Amino acid sequence: MMAERRAAARAAAEPDFLQFNDLACETVGGRVIFATNEWFAPAANLLKREPPQFITSAFTEFGKWMDGWETRRKRIPGHDWCIIQLGVPGLIYGFDVDTSFFTGNHSPYVSIQAGCLDEPPTFTLDGDRTGMAASDSQLAAVAKLGSEVWPELVPVSELQPGYSDCCHNYFKVNFTHRVTHLRLNMYPDGGISRLRVYGVGQRDWSSVSTRQDVDLVALTNGGVCLGYSDAHFGHPRNMIGFGRAANMADGWETARRLDRPKELKVDQRGILQVPGWEWAVFRLGHPGVISSIEVDTNHFKGNFPDSCRIEACSLTPKEEAQCIRTRWESGKWQVLLPPQKLRQVERHLTSHRALHLTPPVRVLSTGHMITGQSHSRQ
Repeated sequence: MMAERRAAARAAAEPDFLQFNDLACETVGGRVIFATNEWFAPAANLLKREPPQFITSAFTEFGKWMDGWETRRKRIPGHDWCIIQLGVPGLIYGFDVDTSFFTGNHSPYVSIQAGCLDEPPTFTLDGDRTGMAASDSQLAAVAKLGSEVWPELVPVSELQPGYSDCCHNYFKVNFTHRVTHLRLNMYPDGGISRLRVYGVGQRDWSSVSTRQDVDLVALTNGGVCLGYSDAHFGHPRNMIGFGRAANMADGWETARRLDRPKELKVDQRGILQVPGWEWAVFRLGHPGVISSIEVDTNHFKGNFPDSCRIEACSLTPKEEAQCIRTRWESGKWQVLLPPQKLRQVERHLTSHRALHLTPPVRVLSTGHMITGQSHSRQ
């Protein structure tokens, strides 16, 4: 099937919070710990990293196989809901309630509540839950959370069905408190493919020694992508994900620039000479002195970057907001790591001796030269 060109109007309509991290994704430890009903498809599917898929011929003994959470047609009072434990607790800026492929069976309405629990619940859901419903003991255990009175982040809202032009139901959030758990309510029943929870992780830094080496840009420590030039094949936020990249899709990969020279040349250092570069900007989870940097090109063989450069600065919230408005054309950037040649499928480690900055920094800008290459972790 021929690839669809992404409509410019559709891209412009997408909310800004989509560049933040998915705090609930299963790859960062998010999990569903309770669901009222999982007859057709288990609630754990909501947190899969991969986009949902549809297999026409796939059925289970309980009915049509669906790549999402789908409950049975309700024949008793109430509505269906589940509890999600975030993999990375933090501030939430928005949701994508994705109903892909649920066209005659999507949940018509949804609401989302949030809680911040000092201690995580001891109960969980294990194994394939298809065809199952919550037991009396599970209902009694979850009732102790009092989730029905948690603050509401998304009021009862209508969902669009799972056709490709309307399946992404975006909800912007204005909630300034740390969140550890969510209650997703569907009214009264039906199906939802994915729940993406976009936000910024919050770590308690009071117990971290100032002499301790910490990955300041990791999403688990509050790092977040604030802007980028291109993300055609993979978003730059993937670089600050948990652990090493699982595959090439778990990295940052740009489209090949159309302004690259017909014949490429190199300088005396062997670095390709091309007009422009691709860039991404990250806010660190905490200001700090950079003592080492790792750029990992794992999985990238015929499309790794020729070279990269990293700059840094320290911005006030007002200065950061101004830079975001101008797409980072302004800024007090200083070179942290001069242009460095990169190699395929390798962890490039740079010690403090090769770095140019010593003052504490808060924002990093990484750029790679020539196009179609990618970083899988930074």
